Amino acid sequence: MTTGPRFVEGYLGYLLGQANHALYKDFEVHVRAAGLTPIEWRVLATLHDGDAVPVSTLAREVLSQQPTVTKLVQRMRAQGWVTLQADPGDQRRTLVAATPAGREKVRPLLAQAREHELQTLQALSHVEAHVLKTLLTRLARRA
Repeated sequence: MTTGPRFVEGYLGYLLGQANHALYKDFEVHVRAAGLTPIEWRVLATLHDGDAVPVSTLAREVLSQQPTVTKLVQRMRAQGWVTLQADPGDQRRTLVAATPAGREKVRPLLAQAREHELQTLQALSHVEAHVLKTLLTRLARRA
């Protein structure tokens, strides 16, 4: 048996996954209380303040497969939370946008998410939190 640190204790993918789990596990109760699934939350949080996006882009941003997101946004359209429309530039693509009802549904959660993030980041200085977010953004853009 080795006496050094275990592989996972220093592996970036594992550490990021653990950090994500630690951050989200306490927030998920708010998502569920709002009547949303985790992926519905991610979709509405992604769409709430932006323009319509192709389903493929949305799938990438919410960390899910395109067929899953396609079915999901169809259900969310039936609930009145999103609209679907053909992309005027490419009729083969479908654009997804949040409706006013979808924005209203997610608005309280956005405030709770910001507060939860602030509480989580209290373990870091303001500079450390900024550096962390900057580095994570840079890594995410490389993916």
